[in-house]
Amino acid sequence: MSSHRLSKKRRYISWAVAGAAVVAGTGIAAQASMAATTWPAQKTFTGRAFDTCAAPSLSAMKAWHDGFYGAAAVYVGGKNRGCAQPNLTASWVKSVSSLGWKLIPLYVGAQPPCQSGANPEKLTASTAASLGTSDANDAVAKASALGMKAGSPIYLDMEAYNVTDKSCNDAVLTYVRAFDKQLHVKTYRAGFYGFTSSSAKAIAGATDKTDLPGNLWYALWDQQNTTTADWPFGSTQFTAHSRAHQYMVNSKETHGGYTLTVDRDAWDAPVAITG
Repeated sequence: MSSHRLSKKRRYISWAVAGAAVVAGTGIAAQASMAATTWPAQKTFTGRAFDTCAAPSLSAMKAWHDGFYGAAAVYVGGKNRGCAQPNLTASWVKSVSSLGWKLIPLYVGAQPPCQSGANPEKLTASTAASLGTSDANDAVAKASALGMKAGSPIYLDMEAYNVTDKSCNDAVLTYVRAFDKQLHVKTYRAGFYGFTSSSAKAIAGATDKTDLPGNLWYALWDQQNTTTADWPFGSTQFTAHSRAHQYMVNSKETHGGYTLTVDRDAWDAPVAITG
């Protein structure tokens, strides 16, 4: 996402290839394997969010809490995570949460075998299931250590790839299902970040919905702050506070004297349970 993992040029190439209200709810209708467990109430944020490579300093988060954004995505882990996170600690999570920020845990897991470029972790058809399980365990451990409690979502970051490559796409879906199934075992909700032309399309278009994420964060850089007007998939999919839209990238902005380069998101989906 943004320059977080790929250069701006590579992101556009990859893409071509292939305010605020907090409410409680269950948010689990699309995740059938969760039904047998008693789940903490979902914390939902509706409003504008941002994501950026490294979690900003506490001073910057204080300055940016001016009403324009209400939530921030943070990269909690993954071998393909692009930035060091010196600020991202349990103390930071507690402090920014006390300011009123809602947090969105993002995990950069294994990437598709047919994806161009080198990644520290790539899945294959033979390793997809085991990697999905082990990465989910790692994601939960990382989120939990930061104070993001059971019932929180973890959004799996899957960058663009050629979804018409059936063997590659099948391997990705195997990985995602294993990842999500293990999240549910640990009582964490499953989310997914991907591109409308590829990775998000693969999730939304899959015939078999077993163990696929119940929350979809779609990248469509049309500068429309909405999760409905430009929703590219079926109208009955990912309803009931289960959508997020990354609508602008690499936006250099200044709030309270602090300048950051961020991606903008329209958010109507689960956020971390902290505090």
